[in-house]
Amino acid sequence: MKTWNDLICRMRAQLLLAAAVLIFAASSAGAQDQRVRSDQEILMQLERDWDAAFLTRDVRVIDNILAEEFIATYDDGSRGDRAKELSLAAEFNQNIESSVLKEFTVKIYGDTAVVWFTRQVAGLSKGKRLELSFQYVDVFVFRAGKWQCVASQSTRVAS
Repeated sequence: MKTWNDLICRMRAQLLLAAAVLIFAASSAGAQDQRVRSDQEILMQLERDWDAAFLTRDVRVIDNILAEEFIATYDDGSRGDRAKELSLAAEFNQNIESSVLKEFTVKIYGDTAVVWFTRQVAGLSKGKRLELSFQYVDVFVFRAGKWQCVASQSTRVAS
């Protein structure tokens, strides 16, 4: 036969269990609101930030994205290092109306990532509307807690 004391202890245990379940459920919901970005999302955002910084000549942003050993192969076949890329950004003066990055593919191999994407730009050149499309392949490495670009290749493609 159960006593009143046994019943009260059992009810307290059930209330504590119910409270613990509610607290766990509330904390899990809060954790979902504070979603952590994936490396793929971070890399795509770095590409977008680089593009926007180039158009606005924000060399500081690009300086943070490029690794010291950065090498680019441009669409005309020429190569440039980090200093050249930063110089091109600082001197950029084209009339670009829009620059859209799309068709991202991001593959991560440990501390190395390869990002493929298409960039479509539109603007005026010599009084005429010009639309160009480029394919990019960028290689990033993860070091010192952040992704940095070590290599970039751009290819102009027919629109």
